[in-house]
Amino acid sequence: MSYTVAVRALCEFTARAGDLDLRFTPAPSALEGMAGHSLVQSRRGKDYETEISLAGEYGDLRVRGRADGFDAGAGQLEEIKTYRGQIEGVRAHHRALHWAQARIYAHLLCQARGLQRLRVALVYFNVGNSEETVLVQEEDAATLRAFFEQQCALFLDWARSEAAHRAAREAALAALRFPMQGFRAGQRELAVAVYRVARAQQGGQCLMAQAPTGIGKTLGTIFPMLKAMPDQGLDRLFFLTAKGTGHALALQALASVNRQIAEQHQPPPQEPAAPQPLPSPPAPPTPSAPPARLRVLAILARDKACEHPDKACHGDSCPLARGFFDRLPAARAAALQQAPWDPPAVRAVALAHDICPYYLSQELVRWSDVVVADYHYFYDSAAMLYALTQAQQWKVGVLVDEAHNLLERARRMYTAELSQFALAAARKAATGAVRKALDRLSRSWSALNREQTASYQAHEEVPAGLLGAVQRAVAAIGDANADSPMLPGDPVLDFYWEALQFMALAEQFGGHALFDVHLLPGRSGPRRTPASTLCIRCVVPAPHLAARHAAAHASVLFSGTLSPPHFYRDILGLPEGTHWLEADSPFQADQLDVQVAGHISTRYRDRDRSLRPIADLVAAQYARRPGNYLCFFSSFDYLQRVAECLQRAHPDLPVWLQTPSMDEEGRAAFLARFTEAGQGVGFAVLGGAFSEGVDLPGERLIGAFVATLGLPQVNPVNEEMKRAMDRQFGADKGYDYSYLYPGLRKVVQAAGRVIRSERDRGVVFLIDDRYRRGEVQALLPRWWRVEGMR
Repeated sequence: MSYTVAVRALCEFTARAGDLDLRFTPAPSALEGMAGHSLVQSRRGKDYETEISLAGEYGDLRVRGRADGFDAGAGQLEEIKTYRGQIEGVRAHHRALHWAQARIYAHLLCQARGLQRLRVALVYFNVGNSEETVLVQEEDAATLRAFFEQQCALFLDWARSEAAHRAAREAALAALRFPMQGFRAGQRELAVAVYRVARAQQGGQCLMAQAPTGIGKTLGTIFPMLKAMPDQGLDRLFFLTAKGTGHALALQALASVNRQIAEQHQPPPQEPAAPQPLPSPPAPPTPSAPPARLRVLAILARDKACEHPDKACHGDSCPLARGFFDRLPAARAAALQQAPWDPPAVRAVALAHDICPYYLSQELVRWSDVVVADYHYFYDSAAMLYALTQAQQWKVGVLVDEAHNLLERARRMYTAELSQFALAAARKAATGAVRKALDRLSRSWSALNREQTASYQAHEEVPAGLLGAVQRAVAAIGDANADSPMLPGDPVLDFYWEALQFMALAEQFGGHALFDVHLLPGRSGPRRTPASTLCIRCVVPAPHLAARHAAAHASVLFSGTLSPPHFYRDILGLPEGTHWLEADSPFQADQLDVQVAGHISTRYRDRDRSLRPIADLVAAQYARRPGNYLCFFSSFDYLQRVAECLQRAHPDLPVWLQTPSMDEEGRAAFLARFTEAGQGVGFAVLGGAFSEGVDLPGERLIGAFVATLGLPQVNPVNEEMKRAMDRQFGADKGYDYSYLYPGLRKVVQAAGRVIRSERDRGVVFLIDDRYRRGEVQALLPRWWRVEGMR
């Protein structure tokens, strides 16, 4: 049973030692790294070879990779590494890893070309000043071979275990049966569509699936993707969620799959052996079959997993970082005995071996079968799962839960703000060259403010002078930090992180984004001009997300609200050939009485006139059928005014309110009021904590009122976003893409709290005259039967 490993992955497994050290050192961007490699290679002679594919074997382990460069005349193999700042900033454990990679490549080259000796060189290239530092060791082929075999031997037992696990996993998944008694209505249709996309021969396939609550979307997507893994050779499955509730549902579904696998793995009962006249000699022991259980890893956010939030991530500060890589092998081996790799289990293993739980979970990604994580681990600009997929050349399947949330999450991922007050704090703390660079930035920034003709203004591009000042400030801070590392909390370092993100997005700026300036109260700058916030605002995340979709073999984005499909395809960067499925609902129209209160307008200008009619409508429905209701509004102010009106007019009706500053305990108390025997009306904001991800089946919730279309507020920012949508997709789509579709999605999500199972019965009131319009009703679920009211 063979196992293939990349040179880098092999060395990361065997050659890392010492502390975990995440102290900031200025690092080149990916583009700077590639440019640095190219520049070094261009400086060599015409016979210099680059990107040399090499491979070798040790037992049943195959090692492959590409060496950066080879100068045959000098007999020198080169491993090129880029850095920024001082060469001393390259940590010792990084150098050890770099030397290990260079020696492995050197052995593979000697073996491929019959060389007896070789000069092995590490070339460190400073992207700041284009200087090279070349470290050379002369090695003979026998020594290099011994080093190669030593590293392979360290890896081989693990590789054999991994290959055995992979074979057992493939066999178990091939035989896997659906873990429930049968498919629910619509669930089989969803599973078939997912399976077809996963089985496609060409990678980068995508499916958008709109499937209502109640059909079992989580298991209906996980099961077919797992079934496709053996035939398609998928290495990993990533289940991505926007909220913790999605994590829990995914882990429950995967636990049911593992129970099914365990049942299949049990040997059949054997007939009792016939009596023997003489005892038989014992049979020789046979190795036990490897467990077929899926390795399911759930990644907890760093701030929730950190054991020492008051300490920095390096061995001089945190005891769990000290000697991390020395103790990692034992912890990694111990983790194999745990199932699943949920946060409590990973934490227990990590603390038993005195290492950091969060970074142990990141190491375990490499050995997992399924990873359950937040969206940003695959879709963010510095996403770990995406980076590993690219570096390890994994073939992955991606499931995106409640995918309608990906739009706003991706916008936040690819938006960057710079505050002039943060710049002022950085200037106050800075000295020397950094202070001068920040002063120049401040002058350029203030000049832009003086040109501003309104408190908010959007620009077609980032001014070149401003961007150049930001770039020079970033370079100055990076160089200063390399000489004398700054501590967390330093205002200069805080501004540096924000400026780096701003600069990176400025370099990718285009029609998918806005550059806007918002003047703030207060004064800043040498001429006491108004201070401002600069923002590169992502409007359409499609250009950023498209590469992520292409990196996966198959991506499935599913939700109860993905209509209209062309909107999500356009704005999320899905390919033209993306498949679409609207699964049948398990619910019947007579389960939900949908009423349109078309005699009420909830427009801002009509708010005062709407208060009493809404209050009377709520009270009348409550009188007809007492029970638990939710009433949704567009803002806390509107919510409060209707609640006060209701309590004055109908003081006996129990009411409880969501508040702007409600914490987790307050949210739990709000939901605790919704009991089977409870009665009253909870007032909440549409799009907030109680309009999505809340499950109140049966009598816990029997109705909802939605007193808004959910349209985003009309303000200068949203109007600029609308104009950007017009430019991107056509003048007839800006309003729909910016206002109508996002608003109605929130309405449908909120109304979806009422019917959670085939046994539920309830009512939804859509309060606004615009719900009578055909283009609005076309965006409501097709199983609803909408009735008008006078």
